[in-house]
Amino acid sequence: MSTGGASAAVAEGLEVRDAQFRAGGAHILRGANLRVAPRQTVALLGPSGCGKTTMLRVIAGLERPSGGQVLFDGADVGGLPPHRRGFGLMFQDHALFPHMDVEHNVDFGLRRLGWAKERRERRVASLLETVGLSGFARRSLEGLSGGERQRVALARALAPEPRLLMLDEPLGSLDRGLREHLVVELREILRHLAIPAVYVTHDQFEAFTVAGRIAIMRAGQVVREGTPGEVHGEPGTEFVARFLGLENIVDGHRDARGMVETRAGTFGPVPGEPGPVRLLLRPEGARVVETGGPNVVHAKVIARVFLGGLTRLVVESAAGRLEFPLQPAPEGLDEGAAVQIRVEKSQALPGG
Repeated sequence: MSTGGASAAVAEGLEVRDAQFRAGGAHILRGANLRVAPRQTVALLGPSGCGKTTMLRVIAGLERPSGGQVLFDGADVGGLPPHRRGFGLMFQDHALFPHMDVEHNVDFGLRRLGWAKERRERRVASLLETVGLSGFARRSLEGLSGGERQRVALARALAPEPRLLMLDEPLGSLDRGLREHLVVELREILRHLAIPAVYVTHDQFEAFTVAGRIAIMRAGQVVREGTPGEVHGEPGTEFVARFLGLENIVDGHRDARGMVETRAGTFGPVPGEPGPVRLLLRPEGARVVETGGPNVVHAKVIARVFLGGLTRLVVESAAGRLEFPLQPAPEGLDEGAAVQIRVEKSQALPGG
């Protein structure tokens, strides 16, 4: 994704350019950029307070930015009120009307838009089938589960046929097990609808499951963007690596051959100029070995954590605590035992 600058060609879909937003003297958005292509779902991922929801509200027109542009299909929509942008928005709390049945919740916006009754009924029936609630039209909200309410809210956001769908922590109020089930269904629904979508979450599993592209935010800016595989495989900065749970980061010194000497061992070759480096020891493919040598961590076992088909081995090295998911689970490695772990890949990380 380009994170700034105008393009000579008209870009289809959503484009946010250099968005700025201040509140109470604080900078919430600091030149944030985002691109969502047609039929693409992009997850805005980041820790609490990074500006994800503010970005969504700026896109929706619920907040007026202090600078930058919001464009859709090349047209600047920044001056349009929310109801004229043609965007659908689904909130975390669903914001349903408890005194209305499912049908009247879904068609609420359609009635305000003046849709004829027969057209509304066809649209509601189609949407309830799409979200897996066929036959629920006359049901009251009182008897619905949390997951069913979430589907009603999604159907209502989709009812006016929006050209962009925005979802703000849509599964945040549900328990973990139900979220993991529904996020897969939500991914399939979004693919079926084939409209651009922005999915805001702080949950890495949700983001990587539902979205084809990930945009990670920090302090009001998008600091890393790409496919889930690109972002996880090449985090680019220490902040992104740690946010994604890649915590095996040690200090080292890279020589002219690209080998990095650390207190935990020598690793590489790692591309780059000689000198000090922050090194990420990637956990994928790590295994216990009998002999030392390059790319081997020398450590002592602190704990073994059973994770079904995996065992998370927590070790203490001279460079600090490290963790490696191992498969199959090693035998005879009790707490306090010496261990040598071969690392298949290591990456240099700039700061930030």
